Amino acid sequence: MSRNSIVLLPKNKKLLQALGENIKLARLRRKLTMNQVSERAGISRPTLSSLEKGNPAVSLGIVLQVLLVLGLEKDILLLAKDDTLGRKIQDADLTVKERGPKNTKK
Repeated sequence: MSRNSIVLLPKNKKLLQALGENIKLARLRRKLTMNQVSERAGISRPTLSSLEKGNPAVSLGIVLQVLLVLGLEKDILLLAKDDTLGRKIQDADLTVKERGPKNTKK
């Protein structure tokens, strides 16, 4: 098995493909060629092509570089921003302390 071989479930592959498609559409809306974006991002054209196809081996740093070129770098902050499940788990783990008996010294 190759070093870059990452096994994903089909639904997760579709998520990465959708991300790649969104990046490609953003590039096309800006009327930028693959050569222009790859050159500005400091990556090769095949790497940009892999990103736009949803290849899971593309690093997060490369994704950020391409987003910077497209002016979408702040979108990366939206990842895991509203962690509803994590908050529910955290809230379930919080315990309410019971008050101890009142001190009835006279």
